[in-house]
Amino acid sequence: MITASSTSVINARTAPLKINQDGRHHGIPAWLQRTAAGLGMLVISPLLIITVLAICLESRGSCFYSQIRVGKFGRHFKMYKFRSMYLKTDPKYREPDPATSDREGVCKKYVNDPRITRVGRFIRKYSIDELPQLWNVIKGDMLLIGPRPALSIEVDAYENQALPRLNCEAGLTGLWQVSGRADTTFAQQVGLDTRYVHEQSMLMDIRILFATVPCVLGAKGAY
Repeated sequence: MITASSTSVINARTAPLKINQDGRHHGIPAWLQRTAAGLGMLVISPLLIITVLAICLESRGSCFYSQIRVGKFGRHFKMYKFRSMYLKTDPKYREPDPATSDREGVCKKYVNDPRITRVGRFIRKYSIDELPQLWNVIKGDMLLIGPRPALSIEVDAYENQALPRLNCEAGLTGLWQVSGRADTTFAQQVGLDTRYVHEQSMLMDIRILFATVPCVLGAKGAY
């Protein structure tokens, strides 16, 4: 479902936009985004520390979770998150039934996922679990704004018209995030990210940044 607040971002047009398929970055300069990510980590460091303590106090295992994702031009890298689920070795771990997925497509999503901890449910709702990816931005794996780095299984499911999605640096937030998040289908997600690659500009990046804050605070489509 596309939210009313994000529709203005998607449909906004000031002039015919250039189709970007050259693999170059056309948005807010990468150096500026990485500098902002570094400063951001310093500012929110108390929140990061509190989150680490909360995760460790509730369930066993590392407070961080890493997963191999696909970035620009198909490059694989390790993406970081705060752990929001029980480990499989934890007695409280329960495997969900794939048939009960609340999202269509190759990537399953569950509104009531039994694997998610109480702390995990809160940090996922407000996207706090994504904050360690600021380190990915600083490292140069991705940027603040761009298509979400996909799983290999998702990339394998791409049709030819979706491949341009890989011609752009992956991002912490993007057009998909401000357009419904998990309430969108896999096809809609790919379509929104592909559109961003084709129409990328500084103006679009700024609009996405301003739309991200209310989307995160409203927790729409986050689970």
